[in-house]
Amino acid sequence: MKKKFFVALLAIFLFPALLSACKKLPGSSDSLTNVTLNEVAHSIFYAPLYVAIEEGYFAEGGIRLTLVTGFGADKTLTALLTGEADIGFMGSESTIYAYTGGSQDYVVNFAQLTQRAGNFLVSREPIADFSWNILKGSNVLGGRPGGMPQMVFEYILKKNSIDPKADLSIDQSIDFGSTAAAFSGGQGDFTVEFEPHATALEKKGDGYVVASLGEDSGYVPYTAFSARKSYLESHKEVVQSFTDALQKGMDYVRSHAPEEIAKVIAPQFDGTDPDTLAAIVTRYHEQDTWKENLIFQEDSFTLLQNILEEAGVLETRVPYENLVTTEFAEKAAR
Repeated sequence: MKKKFFVALLAIFLFPALLSACKKLPGSSDSLTNVTLNEVAHSIFYAPLYVAIEEGYFAEGGIRLTLVTGFGADKTLTALLTGEADIGFMGSESTIYAYTGGSQDYVVNFAQLTQRAGNFLVSREPIADFSWNILKGSNVLGGRPGGMPQMVFEYILKKNSIDPKADLSIDQSIDFGSTAAAFSGGQGDFTVEFEPHATALEKKGDGYVVASLGEDSGYVPYTAFSARKSYLESHKEVVQSFTDALQKGMDYVRSHAPEEIAKVIAPQFDGTDPDTLAAIVTRYHEQDTWKENLIFQEDSFTLLQNILEEAGVLETRVPYENLVTTEFAEKAAR
């Protein structure tokens, strides 16, 4: 089903995708280059990106960045393929789906940001000695089929000898971002949530974080930056400047305390109180969420394909060198 979707998508949008280019603003007197970045979600999980924005690292590199939230990896990929976005930020599984769908101008990953899952298992009651076996027989609000949140959740279940289909019920009918509200409304025994929803449920007394999927799944290539092959070839200087700015953001979060990071990214999360923001950054910081550099290693790509195979959404493996380039990340890390 997933593969058929991307085949149809590519057939419709292949030609417009080839026309996308990075342009200067009409009448602009400065030398900044416009780059549109479509992110899968707007989350504290992606703190290094927002540090790079707020600290002016993109502007220093000659980039005027327009940030658009896609609200789902499928939508972010569509934005790339239609030329609505120059760069996408999403789970790398989508680049594999597009490639196996037959695109000639396929989407290539050039910088990996997160190395752990960013979601948490929330229970209705506190559980002092949590084990994954507690989920047997329960109803869990899960994620979109074929998406990284859901596949990593199932990966953890299988690691703990739990059959995702036979041992529990996973509700995947609720839209991304709406599961927390559904849980507050009484649906499910557990829910899998990103921040700030997990902490918000705790603050309201509607739920309790009992497990980190990031800790229990181990290191996985959860999200990465990508662009069409043609864009990477024709805009090398822009992509290098973009990657350099990201690396500065990565360096910042690795050398500053969570409270300092929270203060810098606060403008990106208007309405989130400083204490909550700092607590969430601390939670991600302590589980070693962010990489030291942006290099997407081959063993990480192999693990990603292992997860896809186990989830039953990958029939044929894709060569690492086709869908990952480390050229820009390696230069940025020097």
